[in-house]
Amino acid sequence: MEEKNYKAIIEAILFTMGESVELEKIASVIELDKQKTKAIIEEMMQEWKESGRGVAIIELDGAYQMCTQPEMYEYLIRIAKQPKRRVLTDVLLETLSIIAYKQPVTKIEIEKIRGVSSDHAVSKLVEYNLVCELGRLDAPGRPLLFGTTEEFLRSFGVHSIDELPVLSPVQVEEFKQEAEEEMHVQLDI
Repeated sequence: MEEKNYKAIIEAILFTMGESVELEKIASVIELDKQKTKAIIEEMMQEWKESGRGVAIIELDGAYQMCTQPEMYEYLIRIAKQPKRRVLTDVLLETLSIIAYKQPVTKIEIEKIRGVSSDHAVSKLVEYNLVCELGRLDAPGRPLLFGTTEEFLRSFGVHSIDELPVLSPVQVEEFKQEAEEEMHVQLDI
């Protein structure tokens, strides 16, 4: 192998591991002695420093780790503070609407309405701070109760859940018929 390939391998190892890796382990993997491996890493450290890269290799008690240059911290803080774009898929919107209209509601009740497991959807909605745990139902197993948050109200531009649109009995019946037709089509396949 050429020395250039050794550098690429070392870079891949340090990047992937994300924590410090002992010199002995690196040397073993690239099948070189410790002295030659250390010389290659030190050369990489110097090259990276001179090229003004955003990352560096540091030595920690005989081990090496890839890390961010301290002068980059300000930019990392800025990017971390930017709001994350949240995508509400059809599954998440369906689950969220059930919670909004039926709250406080258990996962079992949500799953009964949806007809499928809702663990992932509920977890995502909690992560997005649109839904939260409201407590436990006083029933066997004491299942968690879920409801919407203030963030939900802000995100959907309502002051309270009382402002959510009300479905007329005709619309509810139409939705039921559509769902039944969809079930029959799926069963025929």
